[in-house]
Amino acid sequence: MKILVGYDGSRVAEDALKQAQEHARVFEADIHLFTSLQQSHELAKEDIEEAESRLDHLKLTFDFGKISCETHASVSYLTPGEDLVLFVKNNEIDLIFIGVKKRSKVGKLVFGSTAQYVILEAPCPVVTVK
Repeated sequence: MKILVGYDGSRVAEDALKQAQEHARVFEADIHLFTSLQQSHELAKEDIEEAESRLDHLKLTFDFGKISCETHASVSYLTPGEDLVLFVKNNEIDLIFIGVKKRSKVGKLVFGSTAQYVILEAPCPVVTVK
């Protein structure tokens, strides 16, 4: 079984990661930590390096817990939700864990919702953690 965790460094992403780790222990699953950075003129090389470093640091905790973990930092012109769903489809992921942030309806309309997109478009079950 392959579990993907959408990770952006937020508190809800940390909570989703903890839930995914428990799931992986029980079902002897592999975890894929995925971060998506949207390509723009504002995205600096340091931002990419920081995201990769954060994922590498998290991977060390998996080595001690004996859970198989791969990290993926993607830079794309796609939105993070689109990028994540494309990765899931291309890598035969069985289950997604994603953190959800509480936003107002207006906030979702203006900014969109990565979690909402993933829930609606993913080809596999999605576990949301708040």
